[in-house]
Amino acid sequence: MATDMDVDMSEEDESKGGMWALEQKIDQPMDEEAGRLKNMYREKSFSAILLLRFAFQSLGVVYGDLGTSPLYVFYNTFPKGIDDTEDIIGALSLIIYSLTLVPLIKYVFIVCRANDNGQGGTFALYSLLCRHAKVNTIPNQHRTDEELTTYSRSTIHEKSFAAKTRRWLEGNIYKKNALLLLVLVGTCMAIGDGILTPAISVLSASGGIKIDHPGMSNDVVILVAVVILIGLFSLQHYGVDKVGWLFAPVVLLWFLLIGGIGIFNIWKYDIGVLRAFSPVYIFRYFKRRGKNGWTSLGGIMLSITGTEALFADLAHFPVSAIQLAFTVVVFPCLLLAYSGQAAYLMKNKEHVYDAFYRSIPESIYWPMFVIATLAAVVASQATISATFSIIKQANALGCFPRVKVIHTSSKFLGQIYIPDINWILMVLCIVVTAGFKNKSQIGNAYGTAVVIVMLATTFIMILIMLLVWRCHWLLVLIFAALSLIIELTYFSAVLFKIDQGGWVPLVIAAIFLFIMYIWHYGTVKRYEFEMHSKISMAWILGLGPSLGLVRVPGIGLVYTELASGVPHIFSHFITNLPAIHSVVVFVCVKYLPVYTVPEDERFLVKRIGPKNFHMFRCVARLESMMEGGSDSDEYSLYGQTQGQNQTQSQRSKEFLLPENSMNTFSSVVDLTISSCDSIVPVNVNSSTVMSSGQVSSHTEVDEMEFLTSCRDAGVVHIMGNTVVRARRDSPFYKKICIDYVYAFLRKMCREHSVIFNVPHESLLNVGQVFYV
Repeated sequence: MATDMDVDMSEEDESKGGMWALEQKIDQPMDEEAGRLKNMYREKSFSAILLLRFAFQSLGVVYGDLGTSPLYVFYNTFPKGIDDTEDIIGALSLIIYSLTLVPLIKYVFIVCRANDNGQGGTFALYSLLCRHAKVNTIPNQHRTDEELTTYSRSTIHEKSFAAKTRRWLEGNIYKKNALLLLVLVGTCMAIGDGILTPAISVLSASGGIKIDHPGMSNDVVILVAVVILIGLFSLQHYGVDKVGWLFAPVVLLWFLLIGGIGIFNIWKYDIGVLRAFSPVYIFRYFKRRGKNGWTSLGGIMLSITGTEALFADLAHFPVSAIQLAFTVVVFPCLLLAYSGQAAYLMKNKEHVYDAFYRSIPESIYWPMFVIATLAAVVASQATISATFSIIKQANALGCFPRVKVIHTSSKFLGQIYIPDINWILMVLCIVVTAGFKNKSQIGNAYGTAVVIVMLATTFIMILIMLLVWRCHWLLVLIFAALSLIIELTYFSAVLFKIDQGGWVPLVIAAIFLFIMYIWHYGTVKRYEFEMHSKISMAWILGLGPSLGLVRVPGIGLVYTELASGVPHIFSHFITNLPAIHSVVVFVCVKYLPVYTVPEDERFLVKRIGPKNFHMFRCVARLESMMEGGSDSDEYSLYGQTQGQNQTQSQRSKEFLLPENSMNTFSSVVDLTISSCDSIVPVNVNSSTVMSSGQVSSHTEVDEMEFLTSCRDAGVVHIMGNTVVRARRDSPFYKKICIDYVYAFLRKMCREHSVIFNVPHESLLNVGQVFYV
């Protein structure tokens, strides 16, 4: 997990001496960014028409899951039937105030403000915290990363309560690990949500078939649900871009219909259900039902499922649009829908199992069945897409094995597809649907997953309010008390249903948590070994320009996770093969705890050592939640960067390439990064390399000609084929984790050469064994 390497940099600097300072001067990424950008995230103001358009579109992306809850809430609240009609009023009152306190007040008006450059979700909160306290466990960070324009953070007075909280959090490695573990638990439960939402939504929607055919077997309903699920997951590789334009109209029509039907049922059956807006009926409900009333909260909890998706999908729309859509459409329509069902049940309490479909007027039953099925598919699609994004984010943070990521849209970079995860989700959804066969047990499992995700968000939000917003401790206490009282109450209720299906998300989360923890642990240990075994720059300088080797024509790209220093793979290579290319470039692709890295600040290239050594470093800084790259990365031309190179070379008096594009360097080495998952060939007509402004133009031309000739001679990608083993004196559990589990995960995940799309004929693997 977290390492001991994140100690105070100033203290570390003082203890290293002059040689370390020399190495830092010779070999560090650029300390000064070229062209500071003015694109810090701020909530933009939109015209009324544009805001309405965003609010309309957000319905299809954000609110599908929350909107389909009326399909199954009342049955899961009263799985054994309704004894007293007053219980319906009490349950409705609980639903009303749950929707008011959690989605409306907590998430829409508080949590949504805690976005990371406009992005939401558990990882966004974690990234925000990592910038305001040294708690991140991404190992290869450097001080220059904090100079990014999107690496925004505010200063904290050292004597303030926020500063004391930060020191408390940073002071112990176990606290950092506990924070990461909290994030991972919330993430794993969200993945479980991605499995359970399609199961319960599609099964509940499919159950409407039995209303018109009461004698139909439940197995037929399950078969229909399974067929829909198979079709849903089989179409994922096309991406939601192809049918996404239908989502918003379908969900808007869904909300209007359930709201309208609710008004009709209130007027037709019992307008007296509106007295549920008085909280006194909550007290009477618990007094009358006792323990049964308490355990029924597991069903009430389902009325606020999908709330986490509201925050996680914040990236697609401005906060104001999401707030407008919820307050104007979603919230009132849900209240009317639940009130209408309650009014129907007041006269027909025996129909609680299928209250939603029974309460629909017969004349519009089948159109409503079709809309309900489509809405369930939209809700399922939202959670499946969110699961893909979660896996991608966990992968970037070094918390999940490398998997294939496919971008399904050229317009919307956030739309991705992960084949392996897709089929795993499909199998698990089918197993859950066919295994439980009823909404009650799936609902119990669903509620467990949702409440744990909410608890994780609450704990992280407490730290956000202290360290980022610097709220008064009294306000933080009020938020924490209200949130925890509600969520811990729900959590205590779902604990009673662990043996009735609630164990499912716990098992799913435990499996994914085990995988994430072991992968992150092994990755950090491997990085620590590489960090401690890196080569001294003084040793490199002592070898002379030829490095004591035969310098053959060509360019050698040495891939490493080190953002500074010469990696162990280089010394291992030249020890076994005393020859190296005329130009050596150490390539480091790393992820930062920010949601976005501006294009002009994404790439840093710098010379290592004197000019005649012909050694360089290229650092590609990507956001931890990056889901795609810019196509323009492949088409940068000579004239576009020449002037910027001259300015930078005068300022640094070193060999520099502009950071705004990997392609400038790519024009030398004939490659570029087009996305976070691949390095692909690009045809370039010319290359640009500028030396110091004080060097003559003749020298500059010679330098360009030399690098061009090296590029033409060929590019070789040198990668480490590393085997990680636990030391012999390691504890037994560590040997199991590293030698077996981590080794198995590494065999199953994608190779770096595949991710970077390295041509097989240009790949050179260097075998190493790391004993950690």
